[in-house]
Amino acid sequence: MSTDAQISLKTRKILFVSLLALICIVLVYAVFQKDRPWVVPEEVKKLKNPIAPTESTLKAAKGIYMDECAECHGEYGKGDGPKAMMHTPAPADLTDAGQMNKVTDGKIFYQISEGRKPMPSFKKRLTEEQRWGLVLFVRSFSQPTAATDKKPDVGKDAAASSKN
Repeated sequence: MSTDAQISLKTRKILFVSLLALICIVLVYAVFQKDRPWVVPEEVKKLKNPIAPTESTLKAAKGIYMDECAECHGEYGKGDGPKAMMHTPAPADLTDAGQMNKVTDGKIFYQISEGRKPMPSFKKRLTEEQRWGLVLFVRSFSQPTAATDKKPDVGKDAAASSKN
């Protein structure tokens, strides 16, 4: 074998081993990043939502959510959107009241603003007011609806049955 052929073979072996090592490093990094918690500055966690939950604010936020978030988080916030299966970690279930009660408005605002793979950052795509509106809308998924809060009016049912 000529010297040039030996150098070429040696170079290819080195490149191959280097490529394998790089792939292993990326895979190990991905595994460790999968379950890492969001790191949100303490001062940001303490922020309160300056936007009032008006009907117009929630309607505007719903439009943004449907355009920007529903593909992953799902139409009803369950983390079951059409693109959810393609992402690791999976999108959050925004209907989980236990989890949503643990996070502050400031933390949700930070997560929307900064993003984290695979979720994009919306800091430059949405205004601050729009992002705070999304915080309100996201919170609405874990809140009981008025229809489920209402108890049947026993007096009305009894009066109606006594007339028959």
